[in-house]
Formats: sequence, structure tokens, C-alpha cells
Amino acid sequence: MTSASDLRIGIAVAAFNEVITAGLLSAAEAALFDVGEVTVVRVPGAWELPLAARALALDGVDGVVAIGAVIEGETDHYQFIAAEASRGLQHVMLETGVPVGNALLTVRKLEHARERSARGAGNKGAEAASAVLDTIRALRSI
Repeated sequence: MTSASDLRIGIAVAAFNEVITAGLLSAAEAALFDVGEVTVVRVPGAWELPLAARALALDGVDGVVAIGAVIEGETDHYQFIAAEASRGLQHVMLETGVPVGNALLTVRKLEHARERSARGAGNKGAEAASAVLDTIRALRSI
């Protein structure tokens, strides 16, 4: 296994709900502290995350962390965005063979998003970044 300093990781982060995604991004970057190169690409929202993740994967990164927050509103719109963005991220991973960590929060209440994006244990940005590194290691051991 190459060391983390030899890895290139891409982070695709949605600007929508930035009060939440900023905390996820900060934690993901901290979890990737020893990675050689981290590229951050900002997109408008969760809908665009799969496209950005695919572009990063095709650009040759070793792994991608996708960061976004979809919070339920008064309509069913959030369900469709959450499901299709998640499905798109999985499709990118399977299509390209590049691990994609899913830090796309899909929650019913803003307080749940705040809990999952706060500093410390349980931050889903950090967890997704760690999952990407672990998956890279696992795939390289095969």
C-alpha cells in the first residue's frame, strides 16, 4: 500500500445549506491531513454532486468525498433529490472503480444536520473521508 502522502483525494461539496456543509468539509479535510493532494470542487447543490464526483474520478483521484445536506421541507422534493443524488454517487463509484465516500446528509430536521456536522465524534464528513481511505487500502490489498 502506498502511503497516504502519495494519494490524491477529491472533495465535491455542495454550497446549498453551507452552514452544514462547511462543518462537514472542515472535518473531512482534517481527516485527510496526511494525504498528499486534496482538491475541493464546489457545486451548487446535492443534485450536482454525482457529476462533480465523476469528473474528479475521471481526473485520476484515488478517492472522492461527496459532501452535501438535503433537509426535508414542506414538499416531497427532498426525497427525490436525496435518493437520486445518493444513487448517482454509488453509480459513479461502480462505474469508475474509484471509492466515493458519502457525506450527503439526508435528514428531516436542521438540528439533525447540525449534530452530524458538528466538531468531534460523529461528524459525517470525517467518517466519509476515513471510509474512502479505508476502501482504497482494501482495494489495493486485493
